[in-house]
Amino acid sequence: MSQYNTLFVGLDVHKESIAVAYAPEGRDSAIVPLGQIGTRHCDIDKTLRHLQSKSPKLLFAYEAGPCGYWLQRYLSRKGQSCLVVAPSLIPRKPGDRVKTDKRDSVTLARLLRSGDLSPVYIPEIEDEAMRDLGRAREDALSDLKAAKLRLKSFLLRHDIGYEGKANWGPAHLRWLADDVAMPTAAQRIVFQEYVRAITQHSERLQRIDEQLREQVKGWRMAPLVEAYQALRGVQFHVAATATAELGDLRRFDKPRQLMAYVGLHPSEHSSGSTRRQGGIAKTGNTHARRVLIEAAWAYRFMPKVSRRIQVRQETLPEAIRDIAWKAQVRLCARFRRLVAHGKNPNVVVTAIARELVAYMWAIAQQVQLPTPQKA
Repeated sequence: MSQYNTLFVGLDVHKESIAVAYAPEGRDSAIVPLGQIGTRHCDIDKTLRHLQSKSPKLLFAYEAGPCGYWLQRYLSRKGQSCLVVAPSLIPRKPGDRVKTDKRDSVTLARLLRSGDLSPVYIPEIEDEAMRDLGRAREDALSDLKAAKLRLKSFLLRHDIGYEGKANWGPAHLRWLADDVAMPTAAQRIVFQEYVRAITQHSERLQRIDEQLREQVKGWRMAPLVEAYQALRGVQFHVAATATAELGDLRRFDKPRQLMAYVGLHPSEHSSGSTRRQGGIAKTGNTHARRVLIEAAWAYRFMPKVSRRIQVRQETLPEAIRDIAWKAQVRLCARFRRLVAHGKNPNVVVTAIARELVAYMWAIAQQVQLPTPQKA
């Protein structure tokens, strides 16, 4: 027989164990820790049956982390409500210096009951798959840059420098293949291994690029990816990454909410009559913030609809093209104005990225997306 109307269940999820605690309705009710269970489905089902014997309505919550969203999706398929909450927004007592799995689960249950937890956005399975593919490309690009840096550092140590204009172009690659000669056999082996690593990473990056373009064609978010490319600086990889990481921007009521979600709003520490604003908060999604700042550098030039932008805009509605041109006129002028006032270029480009994401929000309002298929 059910003892409670609702149970608020806190889960502290790890790779091989889950600490469970539940809080009945009513602030005076004691929170009950159930201990640790395994992460197998049978272990979760057993705990679920035990909790359902105490209450017909269960509400679960656990912290977002490296274990992803599989538990939330599994509980949802079982007909249960489960929140994945932002760890950085969980209220914590400054004087509490003891952290255990049991205390964490009890804290989650108590805060879930009081309504003090902030849930994170949970992407659809298809959207998360595209996000994983985009991050795989980012890893491949990072590995390629690291391999190139190792080779350049190796050549610098031996006073071998390229006198051409551009590194890693066809002329530079021919120079590496034909003109670089190392004095010893061991150094020739090192040189060839570094060159081979660059070739392998380049081929890997090219393969992932091709797969990413192919997968985006059948993605339900493909209209958003195409629409974002109307903006200057927002080429395919920027648009695909921003879409995969941020999802459907129409869920934000105002652009300022999106700016704060990406972490491009200024931090602040004010008290009384003193107001102190610092650098950007850097909360939220770092991958999306990186590509937005990368795209914002394009606005340091005069407004212009280049041939590449014309090609990207050919199939887009007039309303989206108007938003893109309005963004160019405003952001290019603001970039030059802030630089003329003596602002650091890195500070300026961050301010431009903050406004750029607002124009992306405006474009998203003009795009109709199909309803996601539930698993």
